[in-house]
Amino acid sequence: MKLVIVESPTKATTIRKFLGKEYAVKSSFGHIRDLPKSEMGIDIANDFAPKYVIPAKARAKVAELKDLAKDAEKIILATDEDREGEAIAWHLSEILGQKTGAKSKEKIKTSFSRIVFHEITENAILKALENPRGIDINLVNAQQARRLLDRLVGYELSPFLWKKIRRGLSAGRVQSAALRIIAEREREIEKFRKESYWIIEAVLNKGDDFSAELFEINGKKTDEIVSLNLFAGTYKTRKTSITDKKTAALIIEDLQKSSFTVKETIEKNLTKNPPAPFTTSTLQQAAINSFGFSAKQTMAIAQKLYEKGFITYMRTDSVNLSLESMIAARKTIKNLFGKEYALSDPRFYATKSKGAQEAHEAIRPTDPEKIPSEIENKIEPQELKLYRLVWNRMIACQMKAALLSSVRAEIEATNARNKNVYLLKAAGSSIKFDGYLKIYEKHKNKKMLPPLKKGDALELVSADMEEKFTAPPPRYTEASLVKTLEENGIGRPSTYAPTISTIIERKYADKDEQKRLFPLEIGLLVNDILVAHFPEIVNIKFTAFIEDDFDKIAEGKIEWTPVIKEFYAPFKKNLDAKHQEVKKEDILEKTDRKCPACGGDLIVKFGRFGKFIACANFPNCKHTEKTAEEKKIEAENSGTACGKCGAPMIVKFGRYGSFLGCSKYPECKNIVKIEKKTGIKCPLCQTGDVVEKKSKRGKIFYGCGRYPECNFASWSRPAEEKCEKCGSHMIFATKNKIKCSDKKCGFEK
Repeated sequence: MKLVIVESPTKATTIRKFLGKEYAVKSSFGHIRDLPKSEMGIDIANDFAPKYVIPAKARAKVAELKDLAKDAEKIILATDEDREGEAIAWHLSEILGQKTGAKSKEKIKTSFSRIVFHEITENAILKALENPRGIDINLVNAQQARRLLDRLVGYELSPFLWKKIRRGLSAGRVQSAALRIIAEREREIEKFRKESYWIIEAVLNKGDDFSAELFEINGKKTDEIVSLNLFAGTYKTRKTSITDKKTAALIIEDLQKSSFTVKETIEKNLTKNPPAPFTTSTLQQAAINSFGFSAKQTMAIAQKLYEKGFITYMRTDSVNLSLESMIAARKTIKNLFGKEYALSDPRFYATKSKGAQEAHEAIRPTDPEKIPSEIENKIEPQELKLYRLVWNRMIACQMKAALLSSVRAEIEATNARNKNVYLLKAAGSSIKFDGYLKIYEKHKNKKMLPPLKKGDALELVSADMEEKFTAPPPRYTEASLVKTLEENGIGRPSTYAPTISTIIERKYADKDEQKRLFPLEIGLLVNDILVAHFPEIVNIKFTAFIEDDFDKIAEGKIEWTPVIKEFYAPFKKNLDAKHQEVKKEDILEKTDRKCPACGGDLIVKFGRFGKFIACANFPNCKHTEKTAEEKKIEAENSGTACGKCGAPMIVKFGRYGSFLGCSKYPECKNIVKIEKKTGIKCPLCQTGDVVEKKSKRGKIFYGCGRYPECNFASWSRPAEEKCEKCGSHMIFATKNKIKCSDKKCGFEK
């Protein structure tokens, strides 16, 4: 019997279909050995030697695999092809390569082999079995170096946060750098001072009406691009030089008395090429933007599709495609859309990522001829959505480019009265050949301009002005954060999803109604402490530099122990000093009040259930108070009666925030969620308050506080105003813009 070991049971089930009875395919259920949870597990004095243990949850599985290994003539390790998979294979060989028996350390005679594949298909598995290799110890060392360094940071730095703020907090090399990016962006938004500007637009006629926007006055351009150098990149926002209403009104008055002539027209044929096939980060970004999936959710769905054999391996930085897959894609394109959409030769893409040595192909369907409609009954709806996204992208990248026609006109407006010369621009485009746009993305046609030629006189229909404001840099979405992490070399594809998930689970950050990330108070505090006292941990360049070292270890260019030593010695020295230098009361926020019990300073502390006010002389003085925020919540909800027994409800504070509990507890255990009030009256019943709620999936929405008597609900936050056009209630489209809730109306301001 030949024993094949993979990580997951789904993967085992898929592979079992392709192999004969002489093979037993079993799963290890992930890692079967790791550093212990209860201690550091690293012998720092002995060249950082790791102490690996078998976790309790893996012991039964290890015993089962050991029993099977005794009778196996060959053990084939078929774990994933990245560093993590290589490490799992190494741990399996270390454990299964020993004879059973308490004192026996003799190696068993069964031979081990390692196979790798990029997709779980019959051809790929059989080809891998024909080409076994040994375990790549360089990949194992790279994984081990990352694991040990992250353990050192976490186990050494987290207790510092416990001592100085509160227990339960954590710090991590990639996690803390990502938190800093979110925190810095929030402060950049707060510092941003919006500026008012005006845009001028004219509606002109030459057979048909079309719009043109002012861009130049007397040879000086009105458009300005404001560039801000932010913590994690440059942000650009547009404004015009027209900054007051009076000037804008004078321009409108001038235009109304001007003659309009076409100064120049420019026609261009543009070629729009399809994007490269998906890598891990681009798949996460597309799934977040297209379906609202989180990075963690995207990777979980992709893992299922991979294990079921529908897509290739989903952790990759490469945009390469196999020649066979491109040939199959070409055949599919011809069958579905016609030969005019197929390329005569395959299109190749260059991999730009520095860390692309871990994988050989992009994420693609294992069989490009398997169109999404053929498998919709074989997979879950969310899996189908992601498969369609992957399939569309891969097929699109092998289709012909789209051909667009673009027309741009410059229009001169002259006023004899004051000799001002205004230039306006109008643009239009259309699709001449849709190419890959047929399946991958929608191209919004700009309204085509009427036939215009140089010297044509135009009629002014109307001239309007509109006040706008410079926009602050936006908060990060999961998609834009993943992109920023990748651009700065922080982490690798496999780390993005768990990093973001950890930041949210630790309550360091949350998502607003538009699913954008913002730091919570405890997250800002943790970030500020790390920036002030451990700047190397949250330094983008340092984090990227360490990742480069891990890559070099994986390539066999450097040893792993010097990398750990070089980091640990100065880190430990600084940490020991900070334990002595940094006082808890200096970190925590001080109030302007004195303790009524002893006269000491009152400070804001963080407990397991949130913030509270305590005396700085603790433990000598144990006086505590509720925060102003908690007192406000109590005042707003005082007098609420229990829906079960009629007794007064009181505000309580638990690990998930504040809630109303019956004052007769434990006789009555009724509890009620406290909804966050927006201060806006319900637009439907005009009686209840609009409150912020969360759906079962954690998405924020807004509803009437009188539910179920009033069933008003909206995904967007209602505004206090009514629509000037149809009278419906307005909702927030962005921070600075509101729009009508009635989509048919379309009014916004």
